Amino acid sequence: MYSSPSSTELLQAVKTFIDGVSKDQLTGHAKFHARVAMNVLDTVIREIEQRPEAEASEHKRLLELLNTTPDADTDALNHALGEAIRTGVIGLDDVKLRDHLKRTTIAQLLIDQPRYSGLDPA
Repeated sequence: MYSSPSSTELLQAVKTFIDGVSKDQLTGHAKFHARVAMNVLDTVIREIEQRPEAEASEHKRLLELLNTTPDADTDALNHALGEAIRTGVIGLDDVKLRDHLKRTTIAQLLIDQPRYSGLDPA
């Protein structure tokens, strides 16, 4: 299997093309849609680059928080966490829970909205 160009490189090439076209040739509504497309491509690139590590970290924190075995997938662990919170097994004042929720939210924001002003203090 070949390794070049990568998915990220291909997406970046499309983004560069759209940027070059939209700056010089597009106006009005078409230019707006080109900017939206570029933002989507930026988000997909961040997904590819950051999501695997973010999900692995989330999974590890969930295992520790729920004190369970690593064979459960992240969706099942998130469901179990919701149940533990709902039934009071894990309280909302739990430091590990707050840390997990904060880290998970920050990881998602870094992908979806990396310029979000609230990320600086976090």
